Amino acid sequence: MSESTGLSQLRARNYRVVQWATGNIGLRSLRAAIEHPALTLAGLYVYSDAKAGRDAGELCGLPRTGVTATRSIDDILTLGADCVLYMPRQTDVDDLCRLLASGANVVTTRNDFHLPGRMDPELRRRIEDACERGGSSIHSTGSSPGFITEAVPLVLTSIQRRLDCLRIHEFADCSSRNSPEMIFRIMGFGQAPDPQAEAGRVHHLREAFGPSLQVVAEALGMSFDGLDAWGDVAFARRRTTIAAGVIEAGTVGALRTTVCGTHKGKPLISFTANWFVTTELDKDWELRGDGWRLEVEGDAPLDMHLQFTVAPEHKAATTPGYTAHRAVNAVPYVCDAAPGIRTSVQMPQIIADLREPGAR
Repeated sequence: MSESTGLSQLRARNYRVVQWATGNIGLRSLRAAIEHPALTLAGLYVYSDAKAGRDAGELCGLPRTGVTATRSIDDILTLGADCVLYMPRQTDVDDLCRLLASGANVVTTRNDFHLPGRMDPELRRRIEDACERGGSSIHSTGSSPGFITEAVPLVLTSIQRRLDCLRIHEFADCSSRNSPEMIFRIMGFGQAPDPQAEAGRVHHLREAFGPSLQVVAEALGMSFDGLDAWGDVAFARRRTTIAAGVIEAGTVGALRTTVCGTHKGKPLISFTANWFVTTELDKDWELRGDGWRLEVEGDAPLDMHLQFTVAPEHKAATTPGYTAHRAVNAVPYVCDAAPGIRTSVQMPQIIADLREPGAR
């Protein structure tokens, strides 16, 4: 937030926003944007012909809004919106640069923009050039990476004068997810171990979480001198039925991947993803219900647990909000930010506006 713009001034404005994409996260973001007291939905971009032409409210279970979904970026550019909530499966650099160059700010749940210094130089050049031409800014955020790898660690380290190590553990019980394609084919549960898939997952998480962890290290004046990543699997001890199907004994029942940044040759900040469909495994892994654990070793040591208190039958409807809501809450701050790629350190603390819908 600029020195001249206080919280009350930000909330006195109304921001015209576009929702870009309507997957699980995008639909939750769309609903939140429609109901937000300081946001007005100006447009909706979709990738499906079946969704094009439909009312935005109809798509996310709300009353009609008068905003019709489109597959044309030209339709979006003519709106002159303040901000685009950009949430596709893959980043289209051409589309993104056109949005930014048009003057639209962007909040995205894509992991590509957490730390400019770790970006591909040509991608960074194109994005920064588009921001300069449009006087716009872009910010990557979400729950993980984002909230748990940047916002929370920065708060916890604010009471330290010496940090020895910060470890972030993520736990995701996938047994209630009724998506066989995701569980069995993409994630590899219930299958024999696949070294190629394991290497791919390790590389993906290193690229997704490494920049986010490095943002915190650099903010603390303790830049990484190395970034490592490794993974492991554990096997189900007995045949188990989950929502997506059957996990046979001896097949993959849990995945563990760690991304670790080092400082002066020692582990400084790490993130470990623990994803599982059963806790009856051939390895003695610490597993718990969905949520996070953060361990801080320093001169003010801490051990903090954040548990998702969502019943299994409500997880599919609730968990997208953990990612989408932070992005929606960030809109006023990104619109007020200086042009360019804005990191969490360059942004003010994001404070949710929880007034009743329609309040001004």
